[in-house]
Amino acid sequence: MSASLPVFPWDTLADVTAKARSHPDGIVDLSVGTPVDPVAPLIQDALAAAASAPGYPTTAGTPALRQSAVGALQRRYGITGLEEHAVLPVIGTKELIAWLPTLLGLGRDDLVVIPELAYPTYDVGARLAGAQVLPADSLTQLGPQTPALIFINSPSNPTGKVLGVDHLRKVVGWARERGVIVASDECYLGLGWDAQPLSVLHPSVCDGDHTGLLAVHSLSKTSSLAGYRAGFVAGDPKLVAELLAVRKHAGMMVPTPIQAAMVAALDDDAHEAHQRSLYARRREALLPAIQRAGFTVDDSEAGLYLWATRGEPCRQTLAWLAERGILVAPGEFYGARGAQHVRIALTATDERIDAAVARLS
Repeated sequence: MSASLPVFPWDTLADVTAKARSHPDGIVDLSVGTPVDPVAPLIQDALAAAASAPGYPTTAGTPALRQSAVGALQRRYGITGLEEHAVLPVIGTKELIAWLPTLLGLGRDDLVVIPELAYPTYDVGARLAGAQVLPADSLTQLGPQTPALIFINSPSNPTGKVLGVDHLRKVVGWARERGVIVASDECYLGLGWDAQPLSVLHPSVCDGDHTGLLAVHSLSKTSSLAGYRAGFVAGDPKLVAELLAVRKHAGMMVPTPIQAAMVAALDDDAHEAHQRSLYARRREALLPAIQRAGFTVDDSEAGLYLWATRGEPCRQTLAWLAERGILVAPGEFYGARGAQHVRIALTATDERIDAAVARLS
């Protein structure tokens, strides 16, 4: 099985990482979207209060967690009509995405469609299931075969592109006509800057009907809980029940203290708004500095990244930035169309963002 998987992309950055680390003022690591801000005290307190949890957690999640998820999705993103049993906690959304085709029972006769420029785990998940993979831009080459699963991602990682309501409605309509499952990765949904992202579960997209739809949500970005591995999937009750049944057998359970911390995070919008403001400030500082340094920034309407190019192979851009002690991700990680772009993360402290701005000026 491992022979069919690609090389882990981050393992190819050793040389430029060493170069960036050699900068006299230290590295500014803008390569991986790893949160750096402290976890809100109210979340830490909830985790500690639930620390005495000797028994097994429930795979389905506590009633409090499911209620909190439904409430947060309605308050923050306008998602209505979601049933509490149509929410399922997961051990970080990367885990869910990587195993979703397998959990849904897909195999070598099935086709999984992924975005043309995409988070690599969509492709990895299809490979783990032994399924076929097709980039969305190749749908015209589909022929008679109907996909089993389509991944969409808005706001996009890596590009920050937001899919409009008409595009989303078209995807949902096309999939429903063919009985295709749509899995929407919405981990950056609360981080719209120049455009307002919409969930695939929003009534303006699906007319209040969640059939065939799954929305994947993470607390890594909104609440800085990447280290907690806290996420959930919501949508079609029948699909969620199917996932739950398999996950019970596989022992895929979110620890009880983490579930309690998730409740605290989902019930409190103030810390989420504060975290958003931190990223907004970093974007406001870094975006014009990147542009003044001769980069063109494409898309980047939302999310935690700037999708930038100097009109040259991305590895040359990596080397140019590494000479200034700045490490970013090469666009080729995300698909062939990213060969002349780099992905620049906003997930660094204010001090490190300011250091990058100074080095670019």
